[in-house]
Amino acid sequence: MSNAHHTHKSFCCILAVVFFFFCHCSSNEASSNDYYDSIPATMKEKVLVVLGPTAVGKTSISIEITKALGGEVVSADSRQVYRGLDIGSGKVTSSEMNGVPHHLIDIANPEEIFSVSDYLHLGRQALSDILTRKKVPVVVGGTGFYIDALLGNISLPNVPADPSLRFQLSGFSLEELNEELEKLDPERIKTIDTKNPVRLIRAIEIARALGATPQSAPEAPYNVLYIGLTLPLTQLQEKIRTRLLARLELGMLDEAIRLHAHGLSWERMESLGLEYRYMARHLQGHISYEEMVAQLELEIRHYAKRQMTWFKRNKDIQWFTPNAVDGFNPEQKKEILALTKNFMSPNYSN
Repeated sequence: MSNAHHTHKSFCCILAVVFFFFCHCSSNEASSNDYYDSIPATMKEKVLVVLGPTAVGKTSISIEITKALGGEVVSADSRQVYRGLDIGSGKVTSSEMNGVPHHLIDIANPEEIFSVSDYLHLGRQALSDILTRKKVPVVVGGTGFYIDALLGNISLPNVPADPSLRFQLSGFSLEELNEELEKLDPERIKTIDTKNPVRLIRAIEIARALGATPQSAPEAPYNVLYIGLTLPLTQLQEKIRTRLLARLELGMLDEAIRLHAHGLSWERMESLGLEYRYMARHLQGHISYEEMVAQLELEIRHYAKRQMTWFKRNKDIQWFTPNAVDGFNPEQKKEILALTKNFMSPNYSN
């Protein structure tokens, strides 16, 4: 049986498993922004953000910044919320945390879908808790949609589920879903996981109802300093490859085997994307180990490109380029720390 047949069959299984578990967006969050429109930025609570594409090196510098400010990290990673997805998602370890509290990691069962609405609800709770204790929240991650939703930069579309449309689209191939979304919302197709039928169908559902996915929102409820990390393309691609091979050495495949043994279906693993998608295909015998590595490396490159496409829409991000091997040099660290401390000072104005 061909790989294409197996892949199409997997897509159909995914749709059957998650048919009734799409995220339902809350209208309360969007309307709450009206209150913040009239508040001067200097009176809003301050939040730091450290973002960038996968493999760029966000973890170490973000922890250094957070520790220097006596703050706490709020993770913005759509897969690190799941328990057991450790090596494959690049989850920060206890030793790497260096005593810095981290929020929104290991909070969900991987067999269940954790939506952006779920993230928004728990993320706002985490920010409120940190700010109430007079600590500095530092949002760290590469899931741009989560970051923008959390900080009020976009309105989550209040579009109810359309069972008849979902049933119709469940018969579409992956290629047909991509074509339909590109026709309806050419901007969204640039940033979505084009191999994830669940997300594609939800995006089509929103585009059919609203014309396109909302790209902006009223003024955000926080005063935010965005620190972006980036690398030249060739250096980032090399880091992606090096990190992938290192994770495989650490036992990433064994992690996938354990997850499946504990009840995580191949179909669900496929829908989790990236490492788990291609490991599931290899472990089922659909692709060889060499094909898995090659296809996964290419897909991670594409993912990094989608991340940067999303981030580049935000003109408030201040970009820094670390050394590809050693991270930031002392002068760069000094500059970033000075920037963050200035932002947190009572006299700061942007």
